[in-house]
Amino acid sequence: MLHISTRGQTPPVHEANAICMGLPLDGGLFAPEKLPPMPEELFCEARAYHDLAAKVLSLLFGRLGDLGEITQSAYSRFSKDNPAPLVAEPDGAFTLELFHGPTRAFKDMALQVLPGLMERARLQSGQTKKICILTATSGDTGKAALEAFAGRPGCAILVFFPQNGTSEVQEKQMTTQEGANVGVCALEGNFDDAQTGVKRLFTDTSFHLGMSSRGYMLSAANSVNIGRLAPQVVYYVHAYATLVDKGFIKAGDQINFCVPTGNFGNILAGLYAKHMGLPIGRLICASNRNRVLTDLLTTGRYSLNREFYTTYSPSMDILISSNFERALFLLSGNDVELTTRLMTELRTKRSFEMSDALFASFCEHFSAYTCNDEETLAEIGESFKSTGKMFDPHTAVARKCLRDYQRETGDTRLCVTLATADPYKFPETMLKALGRPSEENGFAAMISLSEFTNTPIPAALKSTMTKPVRFFNVTAPEMIREAAMEMVDCL
Repeated sequence: MLHISTRGQTPPVHEANAICMGLPLDGGLFAPEKLPPMPEELFCEARAYHDLAAKVLSLLFGRLGDLGEITQSAYSRFSKDNPAPLVAEPDGAFTLELFHGPTRAFKDMALQVLPGLMERARLQSGQTKKICILTATSGDTGKAALEAFAGRPGCAILVFFPQNGTSEVQEKQMTTQEGANVGVCALEGNFDDAQTGVKRLFTDTSFHLGMSSRGYMLSAANSVNIGRLAPQVVYYVHAYATLVDKGFIKAGDQINFCVPTGNFGNILAGLYAKHMGLPIGRLICASNRNRVLTDLLTTGRYSLNREFYTTYSPSMDILISSNFERALFLLSGNDVELTTRLMTELRTKRSFEMSDALFASFCEHFSAYTCNDEETLAEIGESFKSTGKMFDPHTAVARKCLRDYQRETGDTRLCVTLATADPYKFPETMLKALGRPSEENGFAAMISLSEFTNTPIPAALKSTMTKPVRFFNVTAPEMIREAAMEMVDCL
């Protein structure tokens, strides 16, 4: 299978080069030339998660060979034998818990696999340089990527996060990261500033030459890298197969998924699964107060001419959703000219409008709803009161949006909500939602939350309390190039 740039100015490459490069030099994203069909037995028979992952990934990355050893090693680091348990909640909802990995966020589901994929791809492509991974994060990707690549031979990883744009726990998870091959830097501004700055480095020829002279080639670890996105397809297949195995649905029945969405990678994986043959009805895009995706998917117009809000669900505080470009490319029939034109308009005019035909294609697959901060707190509080279970702010957004969708449409198909983070990553917000007094910092809030709810603090987060901070760097967006070079030189 070839992977092609959504902008069409970079020659097609096989999966090994797409994974190693991360981003094409023309400013687009690598996408499969054609999504392969999925054998029905993959989503109609329950099997060990690592085995399913190897089989699904082999459809997308067949030239990389047998991936069983890579997936088995990756998912052995999770706290449960089943890395993605599907839970039938007391209120009748179904939740796919994706936060049982080493950093307690759904990003582990793919990032624990990516280093193995990248090393296999590096060897297969004949690449002799070390790989320097550049990543912008809105919170969870940064720590998950650092944890996955720390100490790995043949690579370095640099992470940029928005200063004051993550939870205190998320920030300390990153700034205390151990490993001689890692660098972390806060960026003045928001996540969009960090993401735009990092993407610009991938098209900066002089930066590539500077890194090459230091013995590195560039790659990416967030969902702009197809090697990071592809493993996310697996848990959609896993959820469906589990529902069939447990007798909740019959093979072939359509189900819906409700996905808390920021950078559009998580929900795009569902669109890929659907196009590969998984019986998905609606993909419900759940947004917070930064409702740029809700407006886009209900009007067909993408506009950045709006206020940016810092919310209780910080990983969704995003206006420029990078992976939407891949959705445009797929649903336009791989139209590179159209994709390039719309993305150029978004960059230069800060808005674009889809044609009626293209918008209709999106409406076939997506519905979109919004949940504000007050509704998020109310959802957390009511859920705990009625079921005794805590949901993190992002998952709470999705639960509220799902009810709005069902009430508005009357759609009674079974729906799975993706739970994307451990509630203990956002303890201050959880305490506020539960009507408890605030604490002086995130770690004191963790303790109070544990005492009030009589639940244990996850070991992976508890250990962060006492770790010393290693990284204090802060840079301006226009200085991101110099900051990256300086961090590499210090490794």
